[in-house]
Amino acid sequence: MDGIVTGVAQMGAIQKADTRETVVARMIELLREAKARGCGFVVFPELALTTFFPRWVYDRGDAELEAFYEDTMPGPATRPLFDMARDLGIGFYLGYAEKAGAKRFNTAILVEPSGRIAGKYRKVHLPGHAEPDPSRLGEHLEKRYFDVGDLGFPVYETMGVKMGMCICNDRRWPETYRVMGLQGVELIALGYNTPTGLGEPYQAAAQANFHNSLTMQAGAYHNACWVAAAAKCGVEEGFPMIGQSMIISPLGEVVAQAATLEDELIAARCDMKMARYAKTEIFNLARHRRPEAYRPIVERVGAGGLIQPDRKAMGLDDA
Repeated sequence: MDGIVTGVAQMGAIQKADTRETVVARMIELLREAKARGCGFVVFPELALTTFFPRWVYDRGDAELEAFYEDTMPGPATRPLFDMARDLGIGFYLGYAEKAGAKRFNTAILVEPSGRIAGKYRKVHLPGHAEPDPSRLGEHLEKRYFDVGDLGFPVYETMGVKMGMCICNDRRWPETYRVMGLQGVELIALGYNTPTGLGEPYQAAAQANFHNSLTMQAGAYHNACWVAAAAKCGVEEGFPMIGQSMIISPLGEVVAQAATLEDELIAARCDMKMARYAKTEIFNLARHRRPEAYRPIVERVGAGGLIQPDRKAMGLDDA
């Protein structure tokens, strides 16, 4: 079969007091399980090495804040993860907070079984706010701690597959998937940390899970690609985060899904023939797309006025 057995390594809560070494040891155990289940590639969550620190208010340069970022990758604490993956012959996706000179990014990388970093992605769609909001029950300050990603949505040919990446809130935006779809992406690796209970009036916990699956299944189907999505979940520093890690086929079907809010590995064989079939039939972009009709998508940032049609061209009498 043409494809790759893909594992999604969901991770339970990581508290502020948990060390990198403790977290990496958990990840290594998930890698070992992935090897036992025949996986050639594993997806870890967004910000997989630390607690979800945008829930606290810091000033840039604060020593506690700076400790959440990685200066190098791999570094001393993450080297054992790279070494184990190489020994097991498994590639992986890893999300972490990146320090890049004066810039700070919410980043993910693709690592080949050899340990070589094949590609990098920096989160584009940063949710939340830059300043604290005392009216909310909890903060979500990604705009305070991260710069907008500057690498676009690249697709890499690695491990025999055309792979792309995105992170958390990116999954809610159809443009994320479409830009990769236009590059022929076959598998999108995606990590997320999705908290609930922050005080949003229309973001109840039940809706959060529904929106999670809705957006990823639509993205997979509309772009004829596999989506492998890993959550960091459970109750972290008093705030619940959803799990529902899943693997979705190019036809939009959930083929594997986590059952817990703890460390858990799910796996499925991602058949690239299915992706290629959907790309040549249902969503043959070259045959059916009409970019001339989509100009507002790239010309506008926010919603604007109605686009007035040419009434004469429409053959209307009052033109």
